[in-house]
Amino acid sequence: MTDSRVLTVQDISCFGQCSITVALPIISACGVETAIIPGAVLSTHTGGFKGFTFRDLSEDIPKIEEHWVREGIAFECIYTGYLGSIDQIGYVKALFKSLLKDGGLKIVDPAMADNGKLYHGFDLNFVKEMATLCGEADILLPNITEASLMCGKTYKPGPYSREYIKDMLEALGKLGAKKIVLKGVGYDESKLGVVIYDAKSGEQLEYFNDKSPHSSHGTGDCFASAMTGAIMQDLALYDAAALAADFVVKCIEFTREDEDHRYGVKFEKALPMLVERLNK
Repeated sequence: MTDSRVLTVQDISCFGQCSITVALPIISACGVETAIIPGAVLSTHTGGFKGFTFRDLSEDIPKIEEHWVREGIAFECIYTGYLGSIDQIGYVKALFKSLLKDGGLKIVDPAMADNGKLYHGFDLNFVKEMATLCGEADILLPNITEASLMCGKTYKPGPYSREYIKDMLEALGKLGAKKIVLKGVGYDESKLGVVIYDAKSGEQLEYFNDKSPHSSHGTGDCFASAMTGAIMQDLALYDAAALAADFVVKCIEFTREDEDHRYGVKFEKALPMLVERLNK
């Protein structure tokens, strides 16, 4: 087990299993010290809830950064998720420069859209700025909707052709990210998974699970968090992505019989599987 330290920058949704309330316990369960910078506090996440509260904490980010720099605090990895404003994108770029150790890892999940639509409160100006942050990533974790928006490609619901996915990956590589894990890829109705792409070499690897009829919010955050924790325990990117995908499947299995639990997945019940696999 390593002694790596991760900083995650995203929102706190007080109810609804996503963002920091997912990232902190999952990465910590992987045996990795995890610090947080919340960009906003919401009463719930924005998917399926109405009238949620939203408190923007953008102005706190540079103040936290300044304090940590004075204290000599730094990280082996900075992992970003949902960012609540364009200003936060600029602040995260500054964090990369001031708080990331030499050789540290930048993991960016551009959590802003799904199923062909932007999340509440985002527009194309936000997409444009997010693309510049994604260009700085060592590992980029978009879904198909986010990829199509940032690359100016037509969004299509799955199943996908291999040509469509290959074109999307090459376009994402041109943004500047070194490696890409494209989520939500399926070439037929029976399988769903991820494609891992090296922008420099052009190498492309795939990992699939049986497609579940159950859908829920927060699975992307569970995947990104588990993958980050696994990478910080020295798993190769492909192995970390495969483990994270299996973990999400297990999360869904624990949730699918509960029709009232569509605001998230019961990831807590799947944590023993994640820990056991990491410790093998």
